[in-house]
Amino acid sequence: MFIRNLRTVLFKCSSVLVRELHLKMPQKVYVVGVGMTKFTKPSPDRDYPEMGKEAVEAALTDAGIQYDKIQQAVCGYAKGDSTSGQRVLYQVGMTGIPIYNVNNNCSTGSTALFLAKQLIEGGSDVILALGFEKMAPGALGASAYEDRTSPLDKHIAKMADLAGLTKAPRTAQFFGNAGLEYMKKYGASEEHIAKIAAKNHRHGAKNPRAQIAREYTVEEVLKSRKIFGPLTKLSCCPTSDGAGAAVLMSEKAVIQNRLEKKAVEIIGMEMATDTNETFTGKSFLSLVGYDMTTLAAKRLYQKSGISPKDVNVVELHDCFATNEMITYEGLQLCEVGKAGKFVDDGDNTYGGRVVVNPSGGLIAKGHPLGATGLAQCAELIWQIRGEAGDRQVPNARIALQHNLGLGGAVVVTLYRKGFQNVSSKL
Repeated sequence: MFIRNLRTVLFKCSSVLVRELHLKMPQKVYVVGVGMTKFTKPSPDRDYPEMGKEAVEAALTDAGIQYDKIQQAVCGYAKGDSTSGQRVLYQVGMTGIPIYNVNNNCSTGSTALFLAKQLIEGGSDVILALGFEKMAPGALGASAYEDRTSPLDKHIAKMADLAGLTKAPRTAQFFGNAGLEYMKKYGASEEHIAKIAAKNHRHGAKNPRAQIAREYTVEEVLKSRKIFGPLTKLSCCPTSDGAGAAVLMSEKAVIQNRLEKKAVEIIGMEMATDTNETFTGKSFLSLVGYDMTTLAAKRLYQKSGISPKDVNVVELHDCFATNEMITYEGLQLCEVGKAGKFVDDGDNTYGGRVVVNPSGGLIAKGHPLGATGLAQCAELIWQIRGEAGDRQVPNARIALQHNLGLGGAVVVTLYRKGFQNVSSKL
């Protein structure tokens, strides 16, 4: 009798403990709706409120919910006045919710996504992440202001110390020099860089939302106008206008809204910034974010239990084809020094080990700074759901996203197919 009562007490205690532990665990986070505009060359024809509204309404329609269910919103943009997020969202609804505006250079969109995920983990149930950009024509400048310190002043000074400065666009100098360093160190060639660019243009030709929707051969990439070092015009991303959005939900909200079939889990996200090596070392790879990419990816794989070998599809920050080349290694998609072989073997495209940038990446799809991270998210959600049309990656179950901003910040994200109701198992 005593033993039976003891077992009953222990069972009740263990049940209470399990439930208390579950309550203390961060909520699972799911993407249930995504939307984006077509990315276009900068033009006076469309302004950011119109583009942002289109992306938000597409994400809400995809999720099958109304705006009044959104509890908080995080809006990302790099080129705009304060409270531009409110200006966009007030067109969709004015419900008095908290609206946050964030800027983290080219990683702004995924920074908005990162914060939205944290809001869900902190107890919210339905959060909107939005990214948009209205850009000026021409190459991206180092700073929008001439009367104050540029946030990239130390990066530029380090580049000047390592290699000097030219009249070429600053960002092309950063990533062109990184490509030159990698080529010298590991024997990669300009042809490898051109192969990456041609691959992304080939992928982008199948994406109706891409800014550049035509294929280019390796030879055409190599013969296009020289920008800096190994970079030609066709191996650089274009300046773009556009917007992207995502609706995130907790497990409870997914069940309440009956969105289990649409929900894609965010397994994990990691953000990292520059390490001391960026300025104390003598490497352009460190200067353009290789170290912080490596750090974020390592943390993400360790915390999630997912291996790089489990990943089926990747959207990574190919602002320049040289950055895609070095990022293969930072994300552990290939061994250090083996990016050239990875490219030659076709392991970065359909029929290879993993499909990288099926959307066309930044090089073909375009790069409206604040929108890029949300557009990457949208592409990967469509891939996991099997909704990517002609560019569908077969059996896409695990997806990896990489979004980089100089200055610096990088966000790396893992997504997984399938909804798992943890609460019902407790």
